[in-house]
Amino acid sequence: MSHTPHEVAGDFPEHAERISTLRQTDAHFAKLVDAYHAINRDVHRAETDVEPVSDAHMADLRKRRMALKDEIYGILLQ
Repeated sequence: MSHTPHEVAGDFPEHAERISTLRQTDAHFAKLVDAYHAINRDVHRAETDVEPVSDAHMADLRKRRMALKDEIYGILLQ
């Protein structure tokens, strides 16, 4: 398993320009990306044992991250 943090622009490189534009022009999109990055940092810190968490909490963090990523991707496809 890779312990490299996920970044929205890295996950969707074909949408990098649109991500940048939406972050500047769409407050809801910017809030989603900020929330994604916050949860992503928590996942990364847990995966690298900087801040260990229970398996259940890790699963919850990953589910929340995936839900945010799905919502972000849905907006990118509009």
